[in-house]
Amino acid sequence: MTWPALRRSLIRVGAMAAKETIHVRRDPRTLALALAMPVVMLVLFGYGVSTDVDHLRLAVADQDDSQASRALVRAFQGSGEFLVVTHRAPEQAEALFRAGDAAAALVVPRGYASDLAQGRRTTVQLLVDGADAMIANQLLAKADAIVRAESRRLAGLEALRQELPLRLRLWTLYNPAGRSALYMVPGISAFLLAITAVMLTALAIAGEWERGSMEQLFASPVGRLEIVLGKLLPYLALGLLELQLVVAFGAVAFDLPMLGSLPLLFLVGLLFLVGMLGQGLLISVLAKNQLVATQAGTLSAMLPAIILSGMIFPIENMPLPLQLLSRLIPSRYLVHSLRGILLKGNGLAVLWPDLLALAAFAAVIVTLATARFKRRVA
Repeated sequence: MTWPALRRSLIRVGAMAAKETIHVRRDPRTLALALAMPVVMLVLFGYGVSTDVDHLRLAVADQDDSQASRALVRAFQGSGEFLVVTHRAPEQAEALFRAGDAAAALVVPRGYASDLAQGRRTTVQLLVDGADAMIANQLLAKADAIVRAESRRLAGLEALRQELPLRLRLWTLYNPAGRSALYMVPGISAFLLAITAVMLTALAIAGEWERGSMEQLFASPVGRLEIVLGKLLPYLALGLLELQLVVAFGAVAFDLPMLGSLPLLFLVGLLFLVGMLGQGLLISVLAKNQLVATQAGTLSAMLPAIILSGMIFPIENMPLPLQLLSRLIPSRYLVHSLRGILLKGNGLAVLWPDLLALAAFAAVIVTLATARFKRRVA
């Protein structure tokens, strides 16, 4: 293509982009969908979808009623992770679990204090409601840590001074406090970008099909690729603004760090948004109806972004067919990249496979959308 021809093509793309920008500015629903909804959803997901478990309701059956048994109960209360709600007999634990009044029951046997005083091994029973496996596992881990700490306290300082043959020192990198928000917010950001990007173009272009304004475009000398690019550019700029807004809000509300490169973050977001906007455009071209486009956009963007991206469920724990299917989901690569850039400070040397996958998806989906964009109404 010669430079004059390329220049004319760029002018037509710019004109299309300017026209689409005017539509966006005149439609407050589009701006709300792109800017207001992600912040609201980030607040709801960031605070509501949490794997941190604390203030677990604990029933206590203290059959010894001694100073030593009360010290054990205070150790559970003092951790801040257990809330003693009632003192009941051991046989009433199942009724408490059924009613949801307790997640666990601590049973201190008779003779607990005398066994400790005489140096004998004693056993404390912990009954756990296993209906929610995640809560049960965290509860067992927390209780085990508390009992170990109480055992060391009872053993005295002399036992702590003994040299052990093996010592284990632990360092938790990137998220020392184990806060689920730092793990969840990058995944939530990918989910929000996916659903809003697809819905923006799917609804906007499908609306033009319904209103019949596409006929005016078909009567103009603008080519198919120029129409596609002109319609994608305003929403691409809006999507990048949304990405910046979500990351900034995550930093303010959830103390989300930014350890990596900001330009690399926007490059990953740019490639992802091109692919998802192209997916929405392809849906609108095929559906030509806002209702159908909404349903198709929701199914194709929201469900894969939640289930197959690694946002909540680890991909490594999925069956092999689902692991292979997740390789076709662009949200998977954005989630991995965001966590790597924000939490670990990863650079291009680590994230280039994600960039390559996102670029390939964007190229394929835009090509398909352009090919299916026929210059005819019927």
